[in-house]
Amino acid sequence: MDMACRENRLVMRRRELHYRRYLPGTSTALEGPNCCAVCAGSCYDVFARRTLVDSLSSKVQALLIVTGDPHNNQQLLDALRLSLVRGIGPRLQQELLQRFGSPGAVLAAPPDMLRAVPGIGPKVAAALFAARGDDAAENALARCRQRRVDLLTVDADCYPRMLKETTDPPAVLYCQGRLEPCDALSVAIVGSRSCSHYGRQQAEKLAGGLARAGMTIISGLARGIDGSAHRGALQAGGRTIAVLATGIDEIYPPEHTDLARDVVTQGALVSESPLGQKPLAGLFPQRNRIISGLSLGVIVIEASRKSGALHTARHAIDQNREVFALPGPVDSRGHQGCHDLIRDGAKLITGVDDVLDELGPLSEPVPISQPAAAADATESLVEREEIHSPRELTLSDQERHVLNLIPREPVHIDAILREADLEHSRILSTLTVLEMKRMVRRFPGGNYCRG
Repeated sequence: MDMACRENRLVMRRRELHYRRYLPGTSTALEGPNCCAVCAGSCYDVFARRTLVDSLSSKVQALLIVTGDPHNNQQLLDALRLSLVRGIGPRLQQELLQRFGSPGAVLAAPPDMLRAVPGIGPKVAAALFAARGDDAAENALARCRQRRVDLLTVDADCYPRMLKETTDPPAVLYCQGRLEPCDALSVAIVGSRSCSHYGRQQAEKLAGGLARAGMTIISGLARGIDGSAHRGALQAGGRTIAVLATGIDEIYPPEHTDLARDVVTQGALVSESPLGQKPLAGLFPQRNRIISGLSLGVIVIEASRKSGALHTARHAIDQNREVFALPGPVDSRGHQGCHDLIRDGAKLITGVDDVLDELGPLSEPVPISQPAAAADATESLVEREEIHSPRELTLSDQERHVLNLIPREPVHIDAILREADLEHSRILSTLTVLEMKRMVRRFPGGNYCRG
């Protein structure tokens, strides 16, 4: 064994002994061919550690999954432990966190202080007290490692920003797949489970068009409209995120198992329910707030007056999101919910442009990648651009390129021409088009700014 192997083995041994001081009773030693990164033939980073700790007990595995920092791991375990306590829902979690400041402080609080929080009775206080000593969180974290499910806490940098800004975001979000910054450009599509051919067709058409424009499609993986929305985005080669009411390992309905697998390849499955959670009626309305919370707006297609999709629309209104509705036959009971939404102020839509035109400016720009011309026969470049409003997705590449040269504050045309790598005549004609589309404003003296 060379010097690098011995050094890495000593590092892992010291790390194991460090955790045993916090977790008495663990005695498994590091053994086997994957004793270090050099032996395993892979980089010693967070992903390599998932392989290196296979021979450890579940408690030690759980603490090594995310990072090597015990403080960060303890924060994750505290958040997970709190979320697993029976009787504590999203709103009650927020009450506890506002009162005590962190999951660790909640778990360390004495029972009399816990009972002072509205909604916390003797049983829930006792369950919180018992959670401090059990290993449910460590076991759950080890199961997530085995199934390649990531855990995101509200404080994590990769936690969806728009969801974090809602009043009751999930304290722990289970994620399988990949969340990207461009997912901030997202729209939810929801509707009836028992929909007509018209509803399925329109859901696929709208989802496909929005996905091709660059929007991420959010839905709930349910039968009917939800499944059609996911399929439309996938067929268009776009991104889609499915929000589950069950655990990520308990796909419901079961016939959407293959669809869920496809969603993971082009987006992500997310849930606030722990692994192993079976479908329960009360979990579906609760998860609807996540669907709307992840989105800039919610599109309702073919919903009756008793449809669960209307719960998502109400959450969207409470979260200050846009609500859209697709009309149907006036004498169809399956569309009465959509017609009621339109009557009450929801935006009537008939196509993709209606959605993009209605969505307002973003609170902060969203970066997107655009393929550029190939540098040679085997290599291509990717240009990074920023989107300030979903309306910009309707522009051509040239129009978007020129628009990105124009700041919020007025700038003279000469400065724009110096920055651009296009012919001056093309820039001037493009500015005229952008002005007609109200994307830019022109001021006296040849000054321009974003509209």
